[in-house]
Amino acid sequence: MNTEAKLDRPPQANIPATGPERRGNGGPVNAMSVDVEDYFQVSAFDSTTSRGDWDSYPCRVERNVDVILGLFAEQETKATFFTLGWVAERYPQLLHRIVEGGHEVASHGYNHIRVGTQTPEEFRDDVRRTKALLEDVSGTPVRGYRAASFSIDKRTPWAFEILAEEGHDYSSSVYPIRHDLYGMPDAPRFAFRPEGGKGLLEIPVTTVAVMGQNIPCGGGGYFRLLPYSVSRWAMKQVNASDKQSCIFYFHPWEVDPDQPRQDGLPFKSRFRHYTNLTRMQGKLRRVLSEFAWDRMDRVFLNAGAEN
Repeated sequence: MNTEAKLDRPPQANIPATGPERRGNGGPVNAMSVDVEDYFQVSAFDSTTSRGDWDSYPCRVERNVDVILGLFAEQETKATFFTLGWVAERYPQLLHRIVEGGHEVASHGYNHIRVGTQTPEEFRDDVRRTKALLEDVSGTPVRGYRAASFSIDKRTPWAFEILAEEGHDYSSSVYPIRHDLYGMPDAPRFAFRPEGGKGLLEIPVTTVAVMGQNIPCGGGGYFRLLPYSVSRWAMKQVNASDKQSCIFYFHPWEVDPDQPRQDGLPFKSRFRHYTNLTRMQGKLRRVLSEFAWDRMDRVFLNAGAEN
């Protein structure tokens, strides 16, 4: 394994976003995903919370995922739930409800550690442990992986090889933007097979190209903070002009305006985390009703029949 490999411009394979049967409303079917972590587990809170104290916080992830499952059922949407092993270990029945709803279970690592803070050996252990745990709890194969805070970048190209060796078929761990916490702006905007990835498919979170810059439009904080019309326009551009599927993501805590507030946060972290939480469910209903959605595996891997 070459830990010194360069990934300034990863080779992009000509990979269709959807098969001919995976289209809806005249355009590609998009991939809906949820990063299953609780409010105190986000990377922005690393300076104020300790993993050793996580069990002392009031957990709201089960309640919030149930809200999301109800919303998806209401809108007849199937999605992929990138789940922390920490959550699965404590709330196994939650994973059962996700699977019973026809959704995909994928890995978000065990306890939300960024890839770049681990050695390759530590990363492999985390990937292996979480995949086995999620498969044991859910009773379904785990094909996908999403790194904490989209933390696979030019410093960690070895991660792709490890993911493939540990049995993952795809990753959605690259965000091709410039950001103070993450990002690989030179990466392809759409699905590609990274060099050394042994056939692994990397599916970046969606961006729209504007005046030569990649602008985020795949959900998360940008979706909460910006007017809905901006996200709607950008995703329609990707579907219509690029003829590609969008990858959308959000977190359970984003539908929970009543979550406990953390003290001592920097202004930027506080603004990003708490702004527009009360509007999130309404905006989600709009995006679910105005676009066609399915699970990551079915949109990108042609995994089989509908549940």
